[in-house]
Amino acid sequence: MTKLANMNTLRTKLTALLVAAIVVMTVAVTALSLLLLSHPPFEIMDEANAILVEELADLATAQPPPAGAASPIMPAPAGGRLARIPTDGINAMLARRGRSERVEVTQVADRPWPMMSINIGDGRWLAVPLAAPPRPDGGWVLVGWIVLLTLGSTGLMIFAVRRLTEPLALLERAVEAIGPGGELAPLSEEGPTEVRAAARAVNTLSSRLKMAMESRIRLVAAAGHDLRTPMTRMRLRVEFLDEAERDALIADLDELDRIADSAIRLVREEVEGAGHTLLRFDMLVHEVVEELRDIGLAVEFVAGVPVSVRGRRLALKRAIRNLAINAATHGRAGRLRIETEGDQAVLVIEDSGPGIPDALLGQVFEPFFRGMASRETQLPGAGLGLAIAREITLNHGGELTLRNRRGGGLEQRIRLAAAPLAKEAPDGTDA
Repeated sequence: MTKLANMNTLRTKLTALLVAAIVVMTVAVTALSLLLLSHPPFEIMDEANAILVEELADLATAQPPPAGAASPIMPAPAGGRLARIPTDGINAMLARRGRSERVEVTQVADRPWPMMSINIGDGRWLAVPLAAPPRPDGGWVLVGWIVLLTLGSTGLMIFAVRRLTEPLALLERAVEAIGPGGELAPLSEEGPTEVRAAARAVNTLSSRLKMAMESRIRLVAAAGHDLRTPMTRMRLRVEFLDEAERDALIADLDELDRIADSAIRLVREEVEGAGHTLLRFDMLVHEVVEELRDIGLAVEFVAGVPVSVRGRRLALKRAIRNLAINAATHGRAGRLRIETEGDQAVLVIEDSGPGIPDALLGQVFEPFFRGMASRETQLPGAGLGLAIAREITLNHGGELTLRNRRGGGLEQRIRLAAAPLAKEAPDGTDA
């Protein structure tokens, strides 16, 4: 989600930058145009209208309308919205010319031209149309122009930026869709040219990676399988040697056999990803502990809460068994407990051993890694237990972490997504 949020942030920044650039440039050009271009001669028009008001007022007061004719004199000014700027301009010009008449310029809804109402005294008004170009009413025209420009530019920039960044978003979604085992579903090669090219490149890369992984898996599996035949022949020949020499060689052959078997299991865990079922995680851990106790290992299930996960039963048992055996053999004794943290099921395995040097904690998951204590005490193992457990955990969408405990010993912790609680069937399977 973080990566997708970063893409949205990139799109937002690009859109804001382009819109701001367009708006600033347009406002600058508009302001420069207002400075350079000549304004309409509003003051001359105000003076001409003032002269017209004088003549109309004098005419209305000097000559009453003929009998029977409609009188233009009204008891009130014409209605409509008051146009304050031309009203103030004409009244100022009348005052400058020493006249007492006052006017109100209004915009009547059903008339194309403004109406100028002249107060000729005694509550009488003379209304005539005012033929004049419209004037900007303050700075609202410029504000409206900027708002409309901003909205239009934003819409266009959002569309353009989404088209430009869609290949990047496609790559980001492809990375987010990579499964725990590195698999990637084919992308649809549709849409604009750039998107189709990006999808085609991702599909090609995914296909080549898949072939490379399958080739490596086949190579390791074949090598592990082919090693068994010469090892079997060697074991048969060793049987005819002296007892002292024979025991040492058989121990070496057993070690080689464990390495080959562990390598094959590790490869299998990289390719097996299907068949997940609902499992009671706490019961599965308890089952592994009982099996290890039966063969004499010092492990204990100290606490647990009922919690379920989705996964492959045998694979999870193998991962838990590997970690518990590590705690029992390298850490003297293993204590296992089940916790829940939010929507996660957590298996915690603690031991009382020497732990792992901090400088080597980053290497423990590498195949065939063995600590100095294991080498010095000749403990059995191929150095693949942690690698297999981590591969299993990753294939289940989980996380395996190790850290040294403050009071001594090592803590191994598996985190898996919790699932709706399952019931354990009488035969030991999950229902």
